[in-house]
Amino acid sequence: MHGFFAHPIAANIEYKDAEHALAQLGALVEPKQGNKIELTLHGQKTMLHRNHHTLTREDVVHIRKWLEGCGLTEDMFTL
Repeated sequence: MHGFFAHPIAANIEYKDAEHALAQLGALVEPKQGNKIELTLHGQKTMLHRNHHTLTREDVVHIRKWLEGCGLTEDMFTL
């Protein structure tokens, strides 16, 4: 989870690792049409498009903002 809040923004997070980490937090990960997934956590939903094997920096920022909207902060995941 630290990778989502890392500075500088991480660019080497594997998509499957991200899905697994988010599911471990309790997020519901639902496959959708068009190579997309819907993530739901604490009533907050977001969509991601699986373009690559690793998340783009934009994906990481998107997930970070979504996690913050779910009430999760960087302090919860510092090493």
